[in-house]
Amino acid sequence: MAGHDPTAAESQHADASPSDDPADAFGGNVRRHREQAGLTLEQLSTHSSVSRAMLSKVERGEKSPTIGVASKIAHALNTTLSTLMGAPTPTTPSAAVVMRKNERPIFRDPETGFERHIASPTPGAGEAEMIVHHLPAHTSTGLLPAYPRGTEKQLLLITGTLTVLLAGISETLHPGDSLFLQADTPHGFANRSDAACEYVMFITRRS
Repeated sequence: MAGHDPTAAESQHADASPSDDPADAFGGNVRRHREQAGLTLEQLSTHSSVSRAMLSKVERGEKSPTIGVASKIAHALNTTLSTLMGAPTPTTPSAAVVMRKNERPIFRDPETGFERHIASPTPGAGEAEMIVHHLPAHTSTGLLPAYPRGTEKQLLLITGTLTVLLAGISETLHPGDSLFLQADTPHGFANRSDAACEYVMFITRRS
């Protein structure tokens, strides 16, 4: 995935042991989910269209994947990116559940600087998530793979300018603008401006 805006171009809890290195934690969760699914590296490579060499490096914590690669791996394992990141354990809150800002699990794309912050204190057993995205100037997520049918995304742009790419259509948002999309087709997010942008995304999965 290029670091600049291309023209074409997600809850059970993670069960890996805690790690100070996000790449180690992510890789350990990928390996555990692959083994639980009974898949070899070669089979996961086929299902995800990610090379065996890359998967091996990711599992060993030697390589941090881009957001596009990480999404492909999660979809191929029939799980969510947040699960592989180490999302909080789903709970049924009796009153209130607080997540402090410094407690958020964060995914950072090593190529673009894109950040994906899990902001859901309780993920709702995989049915709904709240995510905060930070996208640097003149960068893009690239086209992300289609989510399972029934997955919906809603987002609210907080700062900057954001272009949403979907099915050959692009919509440019400004602060305060919001957007809904059916995520079962490839889609992406691009920041074509000179300043970073931040947006809050809600992901809902309907069975």
